[in-house]
Amino acid sequence: MKRRSLPPVREEVSQAKSWRNICDNDWAVYSLVSLVGALTYANSLDGEFVHDDIPAIVSNSDVNGGSHVLKVFKNDFWGTPMSDPNSHKSYRPLTTLSFRLNHALCGFSPWWWHACNVALHAACCALVARTGVVVARLQRPFAALAALLFAVHPVHTEAVAGVVGRADVLACMFFLSSLLLYHGSSGKHRVWSSVVLAALSMMAKETGLTALLFNITFDLYRSWTPITRPSIAVKWRWKSDSVCGRVTRMVVALVLLVGVRLTLLQGSLPAFSPQDNPPAFHPSFAVRLMTFCYLAAFNWWLLLCPWTLSHDWQMGSVPLVTSGWDPRNLLTCAALIALVALSYRCFLDLELHRHTPAVVGLLLLVIPYLPASNLLVTVGFVVAERVLYIPSVGSVLLTAYGVQLLRRRRRGRRLLALGVAALVAGGAARTHLRNRDWRTRESLLRADLSVLPHNAKLHYNFANFLKDIEQQESAIKHYKEALKLWPSYASAHNNLGTLVAWARAEHHFLQALKYNRDHVNAHYNLAKLYRKKNRLSEALKMLERCISLEPRFVQAHLELLLLTPDARRRAVLDTLLALEPRNPEHHVLYGHWLRGRGLLPQSMSYYTTAMRLSFGSSCANCERGKLQAVRAACLLLRSAGQRARILQLVTRWQVVRGGGQGAARRALAERAWRLRRDLAHRAALYARPTQQGRPVTSTCLHHSQLEVSPERYINNVEQNELLAERTLYTHSDSVTSDIDKNIDNDQVNSCQKNNDRLKKSVSLSAQYKPTHNKSETGHKQKSCPIHKKKKIKDPEAFTPFVSDHLIKTY
Repeated sequence: MKRRSLPPVREEVSQAKSWRNICDNDWAVYSLVSLVGALTYANSLDGEFVHDDIPAIVSNSDVNGGSHVLKVFKNDFWGTPMSDPNSHKSYRPLTTLSFRLNHALCGFSPWWWHACNVALHAACCALVARTGVVVARLQRPFAALAALLFAVHPVHTEAVAGVVGRADVLACMFFLSSLLLYHGSSGKHRVWSSVVLAALSMMAKETGLTALLFNITFDLYRSWTPITRPSIAVKWRWKSDSVCGRVTRMVVALVLLVGVRLTLLQGSLPAFSPQDNPPAFHPSFAVRLMTFCYLAAFNWWLLLCPWTLSHDWQMGSVPLVTSGWDPRNLLTCAALIALVALSYRCFLDLELHRHTPAVVGLLLLVIPYLPASNLLVTVGFVVAERVLYIPSVGSVLLTAYGVQLLRRRRRGRRLLALGVAALVAGGAARTHLRNRDWRTRESLLRADLSVLPHNAKLHYNFANFLKDIEQQESAIKHYKEALKLWPSYASAHNNLGTLVAWARAEHHFLQALKYNRDHVNAHYNLAKLYRKKNRLSEALKMLERCISLEPRFVQAHLELLLLTPDARRRAVLDTLLALEPRNPEHHVLYGHWLRGRGLLPQSMSYYTTAMRLSFGSSCANCERGKLQAVRAACLLLRSAGQRARILQLVTRWQVVRGGGQGAARRALAERAWRLRRDLAHRAALYARPTQQGRPVTSTCLHHSQLEVSPERYINNVEQNELLAERTLYTHSDSVTSDIDKNIDNDQVNSCQKNNDRLKKSVSLSAQYKPTHNKSETGHKQKSCPIHKKKKIKDPEAFTPFVSDHLIKTY
């Protein structure tokens, strides 16, 4: 009896060891798939900010710290207030906060931003392996295979290699976590914890809300049980009443989250154009239905064969399906048949739950794609590879389950293993090549143009790139190609008008307004053109229309400042300060306006504020703002005669600009300032003589004013030599002496008090001995040769600066 009791003990020990080995293998699998996912996208770390990264990250004040952190919860993904009618209505504060944290930690160094995306993708790969085992009930080797296929899938390059695609990766991470917590644990609060994770997924991207819909549907599937005894009294087919409570709570949470999301729309839906989604604006319902069904089948094909990839599928990339005889309808029918067959097979298996992986894969393939399918709501694209990040989990689960079914057969196992290995290796190679395309803006546009040469949007974007690198002829060529493919492309007309001559520019701006009467940049560019042609009334009308369309358009307000009379500029300046209170250039403009009206103390206050903002900010134009503010303040102090404060201001500016270097740098700056000021003062005395108390209009001395008698000439030469010695002695003093210790003009003029013909002294220091006057030596009188030299004038008064802004493109 005792010997017979030993085998159960050995079985328990072996079961414990096997369980420990399984746990160890699970963590090994998670580490392996995470490592493969990270290595596959390792070559994307050297990429730049491209495509949507620029408006969503680099130019977004919610990311770069230009606005308060609470604005993240009030603005959309692109930094526009949700209450703005022009808002995109994409509310993703969690993703924006992750961007802001990236900027706070590493600035705009792209390597760290890409590294964060790769790390999140690696975490998603481990979650896919866990989901395959816990939720889909795949065997562990095939769950690992599904995670490997997910890790190397080429369709993920837009979501991982593009920094702005972090919204999809982050949403997928919370999406899978919600599924695992709801279906893979038995905690008391697992339902509400799953709801919280689904809400976080929704705050990363809107499609994360479908996690609740998946949880409800799959919970009902798992809780279904067969009927053994038909009864009229008992019609409830689920195992227990607990599922009813779970489903009820999930439905309530889903309704609340949907209500919150609709409330965030602020009473208006996002506005899209026919260029963004051509099928949605077609008048025929049949054409819209056939096209959208084909687009769904095409997206599924991209998951199965991700060879043709592009970051932009708009504007003719996928032509409309306008006829039932279109051969593309065959792909739609094939996808529909496959979907119906899978659904029918899962429905037949509802009682026995034999094909749970197929059910999970099918639900994950369909449910997360519904918001982007255009079948429920209209979206701003026809095909977007980034939205396939979560549906691809369902696709790889179905593929791995198919391999698991084929693995049961003894024949062809080696061939199947080779096919799987080739599939993983091919996906990794294709992803590696696609990551190279996403490194720079130029490489991405050139690669996608080679794939979709009939895409007008790609030609337009490539023309914008060529315009930025000053290849205007090539840019014009691609703008015209875009208009050839899409004649009503308003933005292409607008940007082309900025490159052609004035005669053609007006035509293109008007064409842009013809196809889009609310095109803000076309109104602005047309106003600038009219102002240059002196058609001021038309320019003012265009600017007023532009500001009514976009009240926060700063360039339009600056242009309006040029057309507004000086007496009424205060309102425009107040608007500029309200729009950008931390822009030093606006404070300088306000200071110029106050200075022109004689309000010097108030003007100096604005100059001081501009200097504080320019020195305290890290903007790209901070150096320009520093120069403007310091120069304006110096000119104001000079007009008020406060030269000591000018020296103090300039030396402090030199110290701050030089990183706070010591007294030697300050001494050099003071010495240079003293020498420059003294020479400028003496040149002004020389260039502006007076004759009998009246100023002379000429900037140089006429020979008739320099004629003196021989005895007077000898007396003047002696006095000039004495004055030169005094001047040299003054220049040899220490640089720390006061700046206002100058040679008195009365002492300069005293050398010729007895000269009745000359009221102004022409004597200079040793550096400026008069050698051009030869009338006393008997030579023939000639005109003054100083006309042949560059005239020395006083520093010009600083005119109020209003930058001639670049013509706006969009």
